[in-house]
Amino acid sequence: MGCKKSGSERASKHFDTQAEAIQWAKGVAQNQKSELYVHGKDGKIREKNSYGNDPHPPKG
Repeated sequence: MGCKKSGSERASKHFDTQAEAIQWAKGVAQNQKSELYVHGKDGKIREKNSYGNDPHPPKG
């Protein structure tokens, strides 16, 4: 299991489990005030979180 930055060909870091990869990536996204996309094995987005300036914040 690996994590990679958007536009990157190779993984930045390798993990034993997806949960470990997600936890590490959330910390990176929070520090860089960026977005996090979690993809399933089928390539579809399973989860998306924004930790920066969200161009479409929720109303209310």
